Amino acid sequence: MTTESAELGHGHSPAAWTAVTIMLVAFTVGTTAFFFVVPWLVWVSFVVLLAGPVAGFAMAKAGYGVASLPSATHGH
Repeated sequence: MTTESAELGHGHSPAAWTAVTIMLVAFTVGTTAFFFVVPWLVWVSFVVLLAGPVAGFAMAKAGYGVASLPSATHGH
């Protein structure tokens, strides 16, 4: 039998979800562009892929990270 616990720091925050979504979309578009030989779109996707962690970091600093969630202040 397993017990469910709320582990902190595993990406359950709006900042993490936004960063991962941006990177996933960029990777998907970049891979499709590579398949169809559209080099400029591959490079644009690469730049957007690099913007994902930057957006996540900025959102975390703005208060949307794991540390700002209400459950982050409670210990186990």
